[in-house]
Amino acid sequence: MIEVQSLSKSFEGKKAASNLSFNVKKGEIFGIVGPDGAGKSTLLRMLASILRPDQGSITLEKVSIFENPFLTKEKIAYMPQRFGLYEDLTVEENMIFFSKLFNVSRKDRLKRMKRLYEFSHLEPFRTRLAGKLSGGMKQKLGLACSLIHQPQILLLDEPTNGVDPVSRREFWKILYDLLGEGVTILVSTAYLDEAERCNRLALMYEGRFIALGSPDEIKADFPKFSLEDVFIARMAKGAF
Repeated sequence: MIEVQSLSKSFEGKKAASNLSFNVKKGEIFGIVGPDGAGKSTLLRMLASILRPDQGSITLEKVSIFENPFLTKEKIAYMPQRFGLYEDLTVEENMIFFSKLFNVSRKDRLKRMKRLYEFSHLEPFRTRLAGKLSGGMKQKLGLACSLIHQPQILLLDEPTNGVDPVSRREFWKILYDLLGEGVTILVSTAYLDEAERCNRLALMYEGRFIALGSPDEIKADFPKFSLEDVFIARMAKGAF
């Protein structure tokens, strides 16, 4: 569904992404895993066509996202790492606002909001200001607003960072429900226990991929070790 070839991006001479190539299949969760500063956010912003790469290409169903932005943007939803919604609007007002951005009809909006309330459990808080929500509830609202136009691809930048363990578990349950509905998900995370939940993943360090494959494939060279131990070993070994 997504094909990335030789993608590179630098800021002030420092490589944030260096010659990255990979593909994402339709209906899978693809994880981008690495520590702070690895280049995960830069990669996701390029996939969302917010940043242009210095070189390389990204195609969605064989259509370039940079050459044909209007053909691809409506198929993608991007949820940034930092809470990006309007804190002085209520839960419901935020959802209505984003539905209007994507020209969702009132009839479809009401139907979709009912569904989004069901899996996010936000309906009891629909009149609460977004700025007054807990961290986990803010992330659920961000996800709900991202899904209001029913995208085919969901880009999530460390969506559970700083969220309590219970909310993290609930958030991942929602992602698996979306996966069952055919949504393709790319998620970045620094949590290696979350990496184990992905169908495939890329271990990223200093702008490079140091491993790429399913969790079992990545651990195959180190069968007696945890994914965390494998990550440390791969970092010492060098680029994938």
